[in-house]
Amino acid sequence: MKVIITSDKSNGSKKGFEIFEKSIANGAKVIGLATGSTPVALYQEWVKSDMDTSNLTSINLDEYVGLAPDNDQSYHYFMQKYLFNEKPFKKTYVPDGIKAIKDPEGASDDYNKIIAENPIDIQLLGIGRNGHIAFNEPGTSFDSVTHEVKLTDNTIKANSRFFDNIDDVPKTAICMGIANIMSAKEIVVMAFGDNKADAVAKMVEGPVTEDVPASILQQHQNVTVIVDQAAASKLSAKYQK
Repeated sequence: MKVIITSDKSNGSKKGFEIFEKSIANGAKVIGLATGSTPVALYQEWVKSDMDTSNLTSINLDEYVGLAPDNDQSYHYFMQKYLFNEKPFKKTYVPDGIKAIKDPEGASDDYNKIIAENPIDIQLLGIGRNGHIAFNEPGTSFDSVTHEVKLTDNTIKANSRFFDNIDDVPKTAICMGIANIMSAKEIVVMAFGDNKADAVAKMVEGPVTEDVPASILQQHQNVTVIVDQAAASKLSAKYQK
């Protein structure tokens, strides 16, 4: 696990994009993408670049159950807004939040098949304050594959800033499992701000435990963690050099 400490989120996002740019130049074709506030600046770097994305396939981590792709709070919509409208990919995949209303198992099985048919070359991740990755909350099995997730009260509260009312926040999501994430050949994790410092320390240096889902990344062969100084503040001295 390689840890890169940058001065701020802007520089961290630029470094993150450089890693993706290099990986794609070296032949990566299937890109695992994330949503939320953390990756937005990286996507802005991507849009400003001259990279040709027409031969790339993307696979997103998750989608809210019940939100159609044209809903402005869906992750389909998020990806179009921040990346795909300016940088169209050959093919893009996001879990089917509408099919999942009546058939979450079917929607999950469909997505597992997509991942199996399109092995991910490089995966982008954020990390939650409790160590969750995607919507895989503490207690999720390391062997999990795409599944329906009941969102915790804390996650619903955190995501309510994107909605007009907390009651509008979906209560479940279809989410790539931890085993799916670990199947990626390369993983980049970004975290910024002192509210992520505890989770970052547990991810990088804590015991590998399902109580901290991100801790499993210690067992992956190619992970880069990009943090600002605030998010790195609880790492041991060997990472502060």
